Amino acid sequence: MNLDIAVLSKQGGRSHNEDACGYWTSATGCCWVVSDGAGGHGGGDVASKTVVSSILRDFADSPAVSSARIAELIRRANGAVLREQQSQQQSARNMRATAAVLLVDQASDVALWGNLGDTRIYGFRGCRVLFQSRDHSVMQSMVDAGFGDAAMLRHHPQRSVLLAALGTPDEIHPAVVESPMALRDGDVFLLCTDGLWEYVEEATMERLLAGSSTAETWLAALEAEVLAHAKRDHDNYTALTVWVGDPADATRIISA
Repeated sequence: MNLDIAVLSKQGGRSHNEDACGYWTSATGCCWVVSDGAGGHGGGDVASKTVVSSILRDFADSPAVSSARIAELIRRANGAVLREQQSQQQSARNMRATAAVLLVDQASDVALWGNLGDTRIYGFRGCRVLFQSRDHSVMQSMVDAGFGDAAMLRHHPQRSVLLAALGTPDEIHPAVVESPMALRDGDVFLLCTDGLWEYVEEATMERLLAGSSTAETWLAALEAEVLAHAKRDHDNYTALTVWVGDPADATRIISA
């Protein structure tokens, strides 16, 4: 199974980049991770890098692909962040991070994913959004409860207030898809921090995907959209995409 992978991570209008991402692939199991850190005096970038390195290291040690494995990887990463907090100066001990994880079993051609926080995972088929993860945020909870619409997720002043993140001593409950998705040629996955999805509506993601020839050109188009709409001091933005099969299949629109 051919996998076209592209990665984008920029500091945006901030003094440094607190996002982190990475992946590990083999002939059997593959793992992709994106994390957005938070915390003063450099703590955010330490937290996000700790999450990514922990998840990739643990998966490489045992590349099993299952829903339980994703939850385990994220919980173990939470423990790694907690340990890292104790080695930092007091000012950085409140560091936190999000996590989005995608696993693919190349032997059976299936995918599973999970997340914690507001770093998202999207799936596309036929240049249409097939699924998107749910944010663990105050605004998402308000929208779910009927106290507002989806625009609040991108525009409300409290849109970045999270209900869950890694780096807490409390038990965490990552959202993990229960059943594996059978992969088809042309399937596309996007893992991205809020610094990207806040400025790119889902309809725009679909339109830009249909006009792109490779994973790399699609990320470049998404970045151009961010830069066209973001303020001067905008957040870091990170995206990692995986295209399955022939790239031509990923950009073939399927009529509704």
